[in-house]
Amino acid sequence: KGMRVAVVGAGVSGLAATKCCLDEGLEPTCFEQSQDIGGLWRYTEHIEAGRPSLYPSVISNTSKEMSAFSDFPFPEHFPVFLPNALLLDYLRRYAEHFSLREHIRFGTTVVSIRKHPEFATTGRWNVVTEAGGKQTSHVFDAVMVCSGSFSEPSLPLQCFPGIERFRGQYFHSRQYKHPDVFQGKRVLVVGMGNSGVDVAVEASRVAAKVTISTTRGAWLLGRVFDHGYPWDMILNTRLMSLIKTNLPGPLSWWLINYKVNQWFNHENYGLQPEKRYFLVPVLNDDLPSCILTGRITIKPGVKEFKDNSVLFHNCPEEEPIDIVVFCTGYIISFPFLEESVVRVENKHASLYKYVFPTHLQKPTLAVLGLIKPFGAIMPMVEMQARWVSRVFKGRGANVSPPMPPNAAQTKLDMFGLTFDEVLKTEWLVYLDTLASFIGAKPSVLGLLCTDPWLALTIFFGPCSPYQYRLGGPGRWEGARHAILTQWDRVLKPTRTRVPAGSPSSFPSLLTVVGFLLLLAAMIFGF
Repeated sequence: KGMRVAVVGAGVSGLAATKCCLDEGLEPTCFEQSQDIGGLWRYTEHIEAGRPSLYPSVISNTSKEMSAFSDFPFPEHFPVFLPNALLLDYLRRYAEHFSLREHIRFGTTVVSIRKHPEFATTGRWNVVTEAGGKQTSHVFDAVMVCSGSFSEPSLPLQCFPGIERFRGQYFHSRQYKHPDVFQGKRVLVVGMGNSGVDVAVEASRVAAKVTISTTRGAWLLGRVFDHGYPWDMILNTRLMSLIKTNLPGPLSWWLINYKVNQWFNHENYGLQPEKRYFLVPVLNDDLPSCILTGRITIKPGVKEFKDNSVLFHNCPEEEPIDIVVFCTGYIISFPFLEESVVRVENKHASLYKYVFPTHLQKPTLAVLGLIKPFGAIMPMVEMQARWVSRVFKGRGANVSPPMPPNAAQTKLDMFGLTFDEVLKTEWLVYLDTLASFIGAKPSVLGLLCTDPWLALTIFFGPCSPYQYRLGGPGRWEGARHAILTQWDRVLKPTRTRVPAGSPSSFPSLLTVVGFLLLLAAMIFGF
C-alpha cells in the first residue's frame, strides 16, 4: 500500500496538494467541509441564492500567466485578470484534467488531528472527521493542512477607544458581501490593505461619503502597468528580483517609491507611507480617481469613536459616520490541531520555510498557503506542495526539521510568520529556494549555451510558473512552448481590433533582442 496523506481543504492549496501527492505516487484523501472545490474563490455562491448582485465578481490581483499552475496554463481567451467565476472555472478544469475529484470527500469537516501513539517511530497521525453528524477516525501517514489563513477575523476593538459607545453599525470586512449596506450612508473603512481599498471603492459607488483611515499610508499600484502591460509581468522578473535583493534597504525603498510615484504623487493624495515602513504595494486601479472626484477621503489613524462620529489623530474636527468596516486582517488559527504542533504566538508561527513545524520529530505534517507574497499565490502553494510531497516520500528533498534546539532562535533560515516579515519575502527568491530543494530551479547560465532565446526570455521576461517545469522531477514537455507563447495569451483577449495597415512588430522585436543580447553579454562578461 502507498503512503496515505490527509489533505485538509479543497481550495487552491488543497487541489495543488492532492495533485502533487498523486504525481509522487502517494495516496491523498482531501477533506472539504463545503460541497464544492474552490475555497475563497467561490465568493458569489456564498451570497444568498437568487439575489441579483451589482458587483458579483472579485477580480484577481495577479495576471493569468503569473497565476497559473506550472503545468496547466489558462485558456488563451480568458481575460488577463480574472473575475472569480472564471478562476473557479479554471480550478474545476484543473480538478477534471488531473482527476482530483475522486480523491475529495465533500461535506466532511476535520475535527481533530493528533499524533498517533507510535508517532515517534512512524510519524503517523490520528485524524477525526465529521460528516452528516457522524464522526469517523482515520490513521494517516502524513498530513497537509490547506485550510488557509482567512478563517478567523482579527478585530482588535481594544485598540479603538470609544467603540463601545458608537451607535452606528460596525463589522469586519469578512462579513461584507454586498455594497447595498452602504446605500446613502457615511462610511469609514479602517485599514488600507487590498481588501480595505476594494471595499472603499465599491462603497463609494453607493455611499454618501467614504473615508479610509490609515496609520501607515500605502503605495498603490494599478493592474494596468507600464505601456498597459500587467504589473506582475513587468515587475516579477529575474532581472528585477536580482536588482531588488542586491540593493541595500534604503535604496530598494527609494526605487519602489520612485516607481509607484510615477503613476501619481502619493503625497498629494494623502497616501505616501512613512520611511520606516517597508510596505508591499496595494493593488487597485480606481482609488486615485475616487480621491480626485471626492468620493473617498484619506485620513490618519483613529484616535477615538464618539456616539455617531470619529476623531482622527492630528485632526481637530470630528467626522460624522454611520458604518465602520474594520479591514484589520485575520488571525491564523488551526482549531483542529494541538497547540504544540503549530505554535502561533502574536501572529508568529515557527515554521521552517513557512511550511514545516520546526519541532516535530518527523516531518510528516506541513502547512500550505500561509505566506502572503507580493505575487501570485497559486504557483507558490504548488511549489510548496511539490516540495512537501517529495519530503513525505523520503526523496531526500531538503528539509531541516528536526532542527537543533537553538535553531528556532537563530531565525536565519527560519522565516517567521509575523506580518512584516512575510511581506519582505521576495516571491521569486522563495520559489527558487523551494525549487532548488527538489531540483526544479531553471539554470539561466546552463540554458544560455543550449537554448539562448529561452535563457534570455527567462531572465529578462516575466518569471512565469512554467519555468519550474523545464527540468527536474515533474518535468513537463509543454513548459518551453508555454514560456515562449506567454505574451500571445496576454494579448489574445485584448487585441480584438487591429487597425488596417498596422505595422508588424517584428523589426522592433529584432532591435529589442539585439539590445538584450548585448546587455546579457555585458552582465555575463562581468
